[in-house]
Amino acid sequence: MSTARPGAALKGLRKRNDWTLTDVAKRTGIPPSTLSRIENDQISPTYDMLVRLAQGLAIDLSQLLSDAPVEISSEQPGRRSVNRSADGDRVPMSNHTLRYLSTDLLNKQMTPILCEYQARSLDEFGPLMRHEGEEFLYVLQGELELHTECYAPLVLGAGESIYFDSRMGHAYIARGTEPCRALSMCTVPHHPVSEQRVKAKATPAGAVSESAADKHSVEIGRRRPGASKRRVRRTG
Repeated sequence: MSTARPGAALKGLRKRNDWTLTDVAKRTGIPPSTLSRIENDQISPTYDMLVRLAQGLAIDLSQLLSDAPVEISSEQPGRRSVNRSADGDRVPMSNHTLRYLSTDLLNKQMTPILCEYQARSLDEFGPLMRHEGEEFLYVLQGELELHTECYAPLVLGAGESIYFDSRMGHAYIARGTEPCRALSMCTVPHHPVSEQRVKAKATPAGAVSESAADKHSVEIGRRRPGASKRRVRRTG
């Protein structure tokens, strides 16, 4: 198991693209001061921060977690990723630890995460988390108290689970003295770069897509205002 360094990955990506912290902040909505602390390993980004970074910078979330070679294609049937007991990229935070699995694959439809929660109160957990998509949470060990902004707190024991809209603010609180561990499966928002790849594959070589043809005809019309008028030849 390796300890992921999303801050180093973010800094490398920013330098390669000649982006300032302000540039990244404008793309992601994350303040420059927070981005600087992430890059300098002063704080670890939460899952919702990683999603915002991936969406704003048009990259795959896995690229912020693993230095290992990643499989780009998601169109080939039969691809797979095996996780052994010591595999995964670990991201420790102040009140819980996340272990991201299958980070060798890009363009996944879901993000599998093994979580260990240490916060024993909402004050200790901090602000509620929220991110695009949906989440399935299965408690593996201990007892978990899930707080959401729309429902009363829910207590889940080992073997129990919940599926919820993760745009709703939520927090994870460990109950009792036993370690609290869970498996989280988060759906991944559509990735703009992936969608462009799919569209490019769907268009045969040498063919012009309908939208491109429409834009081309509009452009011609703009250049030649009279081009659409039919000329009538006078006889006699």
